[in-house]
Amino acid sequence: MSNFCYVWEKVQSDDKREVMIMMEMLVLALFIGGAFIIQQLLGFIQVKHFTNEFVAMRKKGKVAIGRRPGKFRAGTIVMFAIDKTGKILEAKRLQGVTIMARMKTLEGFKGKYLNRLTPSDMAHCNKLLRLAIEDAQKNYRTVISGGVIPEKPSPFKSILLKAERMVTAKKS
Repeated sequence: MSNFCYVWEKVQSDDKREVMIMMEMLVLALFIGGAFIIQQLLGFIQVKHFTNEFVAMRKKGKVAIGRRPGKFRAGTIVMFAIDKTGKILEAKRLQGVTIMARMKTLEGFKGKYLNRLTPSDMAHCNKLLRLAIEDAQKNYRTVISGGVIPEKPSPFKSILLKAERMVTAKKS
């Protein structure tokens, strides 16, 4: 009879461990799920804020947008409200690593012509901001010449394209 009690206590103790492990896994899954939902909500709010800023700038004139996505650093987006001659009416930037980044006024560009911006005009800007401004200039030139701005591939698509080129190169 004593062997039976020992075995029963052992089984109960193992069951308790399994239940504790399952509870810990459930708490972890709920935490990850909650973090995902919060990230999606904050991302939605950021996109809504960006859209509102774009609409407000669009009411002033055409809007030239440039971007420089950051892989491991802050991504950057710039928007320039421009008149029919290409004169900058307003400039804004979105720069940051997190979804908490907001559109801010970009000083030093109002009254200048987007097509004629020089490196000295961008001297007060960091490297990613300068690259985003150059992208906006390129996009503006493409559109006014009647062209279409090509869509940039996502990081995953870029990896697939590189792999495809490697396979094609090996076959040649």
